[in-house]
Amino acid sequence: MKSINSKKRYNILAMIFVTVVINYLDRTNISIAASALKEELGINAVQMGYIFSAFGWTYSLLQIPGGIVADKVKSRILYPVIMALWSVATLIQGMVNSFITLLGLRASIGMFEAPSYPTNNLIVTRWFPENERATAIATYTSGQFLGMALLLPILTLIQDALGWRGLFIVSGLIGLLWAAVWFVFYRDPLNHKTVSGAELKLIKDGGGLVDNDGQKSTPKKFEWSDLLQAFRYRKLWGLYIGQFCLGATTIFFLTWFPTYLIDFRGLDFIKSGFYASVPYLAAFCGVLLAGFSSDYLVKKGYSAEVSRKAPIIVGMLLSIAIIGANYTDDTTLIIVFLSIAFFGNGLASIAWIFVSLIAPKKNIGLIGGTFNFIGGLSAVIVPIVIGYLVQGGDFSPALFFIGAMALVGLISYTLIVGKVERINTEN
Repeated sequence: MKSINSKKRYNILAMIFVTVVINYLDRTNISIAASALKEELGINAVQMGYIFSAFGWTYSLLQIPGGIVADKVKSRILYPVIMALWSVATLIQGMVNSFITLLGLRASIGMFEAPSYPTNNLIVTRWFPENERATAIATYTSGQFLGMALLLPILTLIQDALGWRGLFIVSGLIGLLWAAVWFVFYRDPLNHKTVSGAELKLIKDGGGLVDNDGQKSTPKKFEWSDLLQAFRYRKLWGLYIGQFCLGATTIFFLTWFPTYLIDFRGLDFIKSGFYASVPYLAAFCGVLLAGFSSDYLVKKGYSAEVSRKAPIIVGMLLSIAIIGANYTDDTTLIIVFLSIAFFGNGLASIAWIFVSLIAPKKNIGLIGGTFNFIGGLSAVIVPIVIGYLVQGGDFSPALFFIGAMALVGLISYTLIVGKVERINTEN
């Protein structure tokens, strides 16, 4: 029997949060292992840039198909399947002995993770009313930052004890366990046995798409015109460009950051894990502040242009501060500049709220996939660009590049996105 005052949507949000932590664990453990595996496998800086980039090749290219799959396949089935597959690929990384094999495994992880964020956004759109959605998105997005802040010191200790191969094996086993947990406990709103009628009404009346779960009706057949809709509107292009620029800062921290501290700033490996956790904590605070403040402004009656855009614009401005690290050799100041930049990146990371609010209702997964596809191209381009920029031993050009991307993102959200309202495809 359904309880009267259930708040099961928060349980679902907690599950997404843990999933995001594991998702980013398997994306970023390569950055922790980079210095050690470079030495053992004889990999240079440019090759390392391609390894960092390989995840993004398949992840970005498969975002649109991943969004389509997210719209059509039950989340209860899709998520544990792709999670198990990317976890197995992560585990096998601990057994590689060549550059090519590692490159292929990184690409396979990107392929299997491709539907994950469109699925996250779709689940939140089903489970949360619009006036709680920025907070929900901020909460699960914060998993990537808090998870890495807490895990970086732990993962460096695991690698110190078990080697970089042991790090990949442990990471893969964690993902396999959570895939089983997801399958057992996740349900969409209308299929959840303990969600109350009152909670379902609250979600639906608030704009949550509880009826659009792909289980109570025959899924709409995909049409090529749906794909054209994803590229037709200027405001969507503003989101896409902004997400690419936002991703540039994120990708630096997820790939080259530990190498920057160890190889270019001369920090001890163990110390680097603890220093590296500070910007992640700053980003975690940023993304939570953005979500709660954005929803607070909505509830106070402020327009979407103010309540939703303000955190992103301020965040992009702060992200430009990463350039300041080029002008000091003091470790504390370097971490301060990087923390300000990543705090700003966290503020801007609620950009997924625009997909939820702007995309046509029938294609939220597809638009989310397109959004993440173009944003994901930063994971393809940025690591390689940095690899070439730093091959001479100077990291300064790379930080200037990241700062410039933040500026372009600021311009995109300010001038291109326009009014925040759902697109009516009938017009």
